[in-house]
Amino acid sequence: MSMHKVAIITGASQGIGAGLLAAYRKLGYAVVANSRTIPQSDDPMIVTVPGDIADPAVGTGLVALALATFGRVDTLINNAGVFVAKPFTEYTAADYALVTGVNHRGFFEVTQRATTAMLANGGGHVVNITTSLVDHANSNVPSALAALTKGGLNAVTRSLAVEYATRGIRFNAVSPGIIRTPMHAPETHDFLAALHPMARMGEIADIVDAVLYLESAPFITGEILHVDGGQSAGH
Repeated sequence: MSMHKVAIITGASQGIGAGLLAAYRKLGYAVVANSRTIPQSDDPMIVTVPGDIADPAVGTGLVALALATFGRVDTLINNAGVFVAKPFTEYTAADYALVTGVNHRGFFEVTQRATTAMLANGGGHVVNITTSLVDHANSNVPSALAALTKGGLNAVTRSLAVEYATRGIRFNAVSPGIIRTPMHAPETHDFLAALHPMARMGEIADIVDAVLYLESAPFITGEILHVDGGQSAGH
């Protein structure tokens, strides 16, 4: 069994996921990194796995690969997510399948397998990346499918934290505001900044730092840590 701790990170090819990948390597973790498209790494402690996390075989395969390659799973970060903002009545069956596939089915498969591996290893940590639109809905950003799926992730974070509290596995969430990533075109930045009481977008490092804080906080479980410039507090 590897002496290195091992993290699985989904949605790891760009933005927050890429920041998390670099941060966990810097901590000395081996990392199994997934995204729909992700290039191979020349770092022997990074195994990249292209594939859509909505496909149950992908989540199962990530954990199997982590165990086969590194012998353990210590941390899982469910960072992969899709966001489709539309008026509720304009969502299509394809939109529903896309958003629930990644945000829920993807979470379910990889987290169930990772939890089993963590139990065998005496403990671990799962972090779900959600959104503060769950707590503070905004008519300027209609996002019913985000609320449905990411709200569910906030709820299951608490549920699993309590279920596994005596067995060494912690479950937490980080709930970002809108973060400056390649997902948001520069011309939208002023509008997006104004959605936060602090009147600016967050940075990738803000989310990475929050995840690393939770990683190092053994008495914290079931926490939804808002990193959102005050968005969830009000407007």
